Amino acid sequence: MKIALTAILAICLLSCSGSKKAIENKTDQNNEITESTKKTEVVENILSDSDDEIQETIEIVNEQGKVMKQTDSQDTVDELLNQKEQDKHHQTDSNSSDNNHELWNELLGKHVSINGNVDYNGFKQDSKDLQNYISALQADYSSIKEHSKAQKLAYWINVYNALTIDLILRNYPLNSIKDIKDPWDQRLWKFNEKWLNLNDIEHKILRKMDEPRLHFAIVCASESCPKLLNKAYSANNLDEQLTIATKDFLSDASKNELSENSIKLSKIFKWFAKDFKTDGSLIEFLNQYSDITIAENAKKSYKEYSWELND
Repeated sequence: MKIALTAILAICLLSCSGSKKAIENKTDQNNEITESTKKTEVVENILSDSDDEIQETIEIVNEQGKVMKQTDSQDTVDELLNQKEQDKHHQTDSNSSDNNHELWNELLGKHVSINGNVDYNGFKQDSKDLQNYISALQADYSSIKEHSKAQKLAYWINVYNALTIDLILRNYPLNSIKDIKDPWDQRLWKFNEKWLNLNDIEHKILRKMDEPRLHFAIVCASESCPKLLNKAYSANNLDEQLTIATKDFLSDASKNELSENSIKLSKIFKWFAKDFKTDGSLIEFLNQYSDITIAENAKKSYKEYSWELND
């Protein structure tokens, strides 16, 4: 890697030297040398800052110092500069997006057990912090459309779960989310000029993002739901978090019973059947995340769904 990086600089310098010999016009010559020198200095700064971020784009220099193969040096420099700027921009956006969920991360760690049980009394005591987090989510609404798919998914999953907690607290104490009239249709939260409900977020936003694993990340405050993760979803770790959530849900015998020739599934797989068939059959989806290999013709049935509160 060090040889490749040294050679990139050497090629840039050779390009400057060649330009000096080939161009007779002194003004143009000086301009080209100045421009090349500036870019060489920037490349040197890039290389010193983060060697491991730069792809090797040139094969160079044998033992005698003969250049075996090279791409155009000017294009190489421009490519490195552009890539560096894109990486910097992406990293800044990603870190900023995840930092916005720090308060939610603290609340979840404090009031949700590793098994997904929610301490609603504890959340009620920290209701001001919850409202502050929801206000931060509302403030981010306008800019989220410009972010990456992972950032959008993490944002809306966290929104859904935070608003569900808020809905429960508005009606607490209660035994089930279904004790609330039309719980998923209540437009209680304003995002810019839009009053959203939980159904809007799940069906009109999240499900349209073509990520079936989200069904094991969003939680409806009920025993048969997937467990609420006791940390915020993060764009940087989203794929890993969604995979873990899916595997945990499938391996929980209270929610799914799996064997090679017979499966008894959560009704989530019935209600949202088409979401799990976008890249194959339901069985193919299950086999990606199950420790058991299920036969394609396995007998299928569904478990009763408990709407008791997940406390």
